[in-house]
Amino acid sequence: MVDPFEESLRDMLNASSSTRDHDASLGRVLKTANRQVGAQDLFSLMGRWLQACMIAVNNGSGHIAPVSRRTTSAQPADKAD
Repeated sequence: MVDPFEESLRDMLNASSSTRDHDASLGRVLKTANRQVGAQDLFSLMGRWLQACMIAVNNGSGHIAPVSRRTTSAQPADKAD
């Protein structure tokens, strides 16, 4: 299975291998990887938060009762007799 994230990191390492500063190139690759993983974690967190809110709304919607200001005595009585 091909991972585009891993391929992009390999390309970055291979592209900068022509220079002799391997520590700097490794630092750039790790910084990019950390940024991409952090963004993925952030979007995952927001997705789970949204899912939890939707579950809470779905479970709580059955407990909401309609509110009426009229009392039971104010209803008209049937006078069929």
